[in-house]
Amino acid sequence: MRTSNPVLSRQFANPYAGQHTRTRYTGPRHPGPRYTGPRPGSSYAPEPTGSQRPMTFDDVIVKSIISIGLVVAAAAVTWVLLPPTSGYFMVAWGVSAVMTLVLSIMAAVRHSVPAPLVMIFALSQGVFVGGFSQIFELLYDGIVVQAVMATFVAALVTLFAYKFFNIRVTPKFQKIVLLATVSFGVLMLVNFVLSFFMPGGLGLRSGGLLTIGVAVVGVVLGVLNLVLDFDHIERGVRAGVPADQAWRAAFGLTLTLIWLYLELLRLISYLRR
Repeated sequence: MRTSNPVLSRQFANPYAGQHTRTRYTGPRHPGPRYTGPRPGSSYAPEPTGSQRPMTFDDVIVKSIISIGLVVAAAAVTWVLLPPTSGYFMVAWGVSAVMTLVLSIMAAVRHSVPAPLVMIFALSQGVFVGGFSQIFELLYDGIVVQAVMATFVAALVTLFAYKFFNIRVTPKFQKIVLLATVSFGVLMLVNFVLSFFMPGGLGLRSGGLLTIGVAVVGVVLGVLNLVLDFDHIERGVRAGVPADQAWRAAFGLTLTLIWLYLELLRLISYLRR
């Protein structure tokens, strides 16, 4: 919220008003172009532009639509041009997975996330999601549509609950969610690596009640991270952070929604077995 203090103008009397001494005109004291900018004490200020302008909810919405739109577009192209039977499918899928991981780490350690990084991340994420979705669609017909709808509903319900139930995000809540998310991610990575050396790895994604429980935990973490994203965006807008921070907010929101979609895709597949 911008505040301004009015400045009272003062009139200066001519100390020689009572004298009738004639003085010769010597021209302007300050020759040169006249200053037309804001005067000291004036409430006028030039309209901020670019990154100087504070972030708004509209900025975050537009950037998020761009980011998620690129994910969907890349996933659709992958779906059409790279079927699982293609010889380039595994190469593209593996490269996109590595790029997604590297770009996520780069974004996490940067103070601000530039637009090109978010767009490249969205494209690589789209290739990965497109390939991942194809594999599940071959095994379970119609599961991709179910997972997309479930993600959409979960995001809307979370936003509604955050907005109307006055959910408060405390520092302790943030630490617990972030610690649980990192621990879950590391555990899934270890399980994935071990699956190359032993069937099923740790058995966290092999089926049964354990895998359903793991998927439920993944979905819950996705929803809790959505709450953190909404809180981060709201706090940023209220604090008047620069407008370019909207790209960081869009990046986090896109990453969380993709996480939620993949976990819901897995959970639905386990329930349909």
